[in-house]
Amino acid sequence: MPVKHSMRAIIFYSLLLIFVLTSFVASSQSLPVGTISLEDYFRRRQLEGRGDSSVSFTIRPFHSSSPILKSDGSDSLLVKRSARSSEVISNWQPRDPAMKLFVLPADLQVRLNSHHPYGWNDGPMIPARGLQTVLSAGIYAEYGHLSLQLKPEFVIAENQSFRGFPQDYGEILWYALYYDYYNNTDLPERFGKDSYSKLFWGQSSVRLNFDPVSFGLSSENLWWGPGFRSSLLMSNTAPGFKHLSFNTSRPVQTAIGSFEAQLIAGRLEGSGFSPMEPNPDYFGEALYLPKSDDWRFLSGLTLTWHPKWVPGLFLGLSSTSQVYSKDLEPRDYFPGVIAFRRTTADDPINVPDTRSSVFFRWIWPEEKAEIYFEYGLEDPVFNLRNIARASDNSRAFIFGLRKLIPFGTRADENLQISLEATQLQQNSANAIRAGKSWYVDQFIRHGYTNRGEALGAGIGPGANLQTLDLSWVKGLKRLGIQLERYVHNNDYYYYAF
Repeated sequence: MPVKHSMRAIIFYSLLLIFVLTSFVASSQSLPVGTISLEDYFRRRQLEGRGDSSVSFTIRPFHSSSPILKSDGSDSLLVKRSARSSEVISNWQPRDPAMKLFVLPADLQVRLNSHHPYGWNDGPMIPARGLQTVLSAGIYAEYGHLSLQLKPEFVIAENQSFRGFPQDYGEILWYALYYDYYNNTDLPERFGKDSYSKLFWGQSSVRLNFDPVSFGLSSENLWWGPGFRSSLLMSNTAPGFKHLSFNTSRPVQTAIGSFEAQLIAGRLEGSGFSPMEPNPDYFGEALYLPKSDDWRFLSGLTLTWHPKWVPGLFLGLSSTSQVYSKDLEPRDYFPGVIAFRRTTADDPINVPDTRSSVFFRWIWPEEKAEIYFEYGLEDPVFNLRNIARASDNSRAFIFGLRKLIPFGTRADENLQISLEATQLQQNSANAIRAGKSWYVDQFIRHGYTNRGEALGAGIGPGANLQTLDLSWVKGLKRLGIQLERYVHNNDYYYYAF
C-alpha cells in the first residue's frame, strides 16, 4: 500500500477507534506528561486560588494520590464526566472491592509539517516532514498497594525528504558541523529514508504505592522544572525511557514546609540512525565517527521545597548523570554526588556526562499570576571558586511568567497571557570553541538524548526560543494564538561562520 494511502487509513481507523473507546472511558488514574489541556487547566486553577496550592508542578506526571487531581466539587465538567464514566465502568468491576479496573482515555495526536521538521514535547513523534500520527490507549488496574498502568503508544510518520544542511557548503563548514555537533550527540537530521513506524511502551508503569511515596518500574515521560514550553533536564520531547523510580506521590508536610522529590535510574537508547544520509567526507576522510552500540545508564534526582513562611513559593534543584553501561562504577548509581563533588588532577578523562539546575516558581493567587526561572550548568562542579570565575560557562536558563485577566461573568473565564524564554546558546567563546553546547558531550557521544531526541528542551543544542501566548480560557475550554521565535543551533553558527 502506498505510504500516503496507508497514512489516511491509519487516521481513519484511529478516529473510529477514538469514537468507540470514548464511549467507555473512565477518568484516568494518572495525568501523563503531555496532556496539555488538563495540565494547563489545573495549573490555571492554582492562579485563580481554587487549586491545591501545595503542588509545585515541577515534578510530573501526577498520580492518583496527587491533590491536584482530586476534585473539590467546583470543576463540574470533570465531576460530571467522572460520574458518567463510573456508571459505564461499574459493570466491569470485579467482586473483590479492593480491585479497581479502568479503561484509560484513548489519545490521537496528528501533526503535518509541510516544509521541514518542527515540533517538540510530543513523546514518540520524531522530527519529520509530512504527516505523522500517534495513537495511544490502555487500562489501569489497582489492587491494594499495587497498581498497573498499560498505555502503549504507536507512531507512524511519512518521514518525507527535505532540504537539510546545504550540500554546496565548503568542506570546512561540514567539518565544523560534525566536530561541534553530530559526532558528539545523537540527533539525526532525518530518521532514515523511508516511512517510520514504531510501537513504544508509552505511559506504562507498575508501582507499589505507600502514601505518600511510590516505587515502580515505568516507561512514562517525565517533566522536571517549572517551565511549560521547555525544561532543561527532563521533558517529553523524546520517547519515554525505561526507568526505576522512587518518588513522592503527593507533597510531604514537615515543620519547615512541604517537599516533593523523585529519584530515578534509567536506560537510554540510541536512535540507530547516522546523522545524515550519506555522511560527507573531509578531504577524503569520513567525517562521521560511529558511536558505541552500548546503552547508557542515567541516574537523576529532583527535589522541590515549598517553605511554609512564603505562600506560593517553590524552590528546587535537579541533577542527572549518564554513563555507558560498560563503564558503570558504584558512584554512578547515586545522582547528584558527581555534580557536587570536588575534582582533582587524578580524575579520569572519561568522566560521566552530568547536568544540574536550580529553579523557583512563585504563584500569586491575588494577582492571578506566576513567575518562574530555571538555571542550569553542564558538567558542573558547585564550589564558590568555580561559580565566581565562570558562572556563565556552559549554562542555560528558562524564564517565564503567566497572568490571568478576568474576562466575562464567570469566575473561571479569563484572558491568559503567557511568556516563556529559553536560552541554550552559549555566551562564552571558549565554551563554543570547545564544543560545550548543551546536550553535547565529547565522551558520552550520544549526548543528552534518548532514541535520537533531546531529553530536555526540544529546541536542541545552541538554540533559543521565545514564546508568547494569548488565550481566552473558560473551564476546560481554551482558544488563542501562540507566537514563537526559534533560533536554531547558534553555537555552531558562531563557531563555523
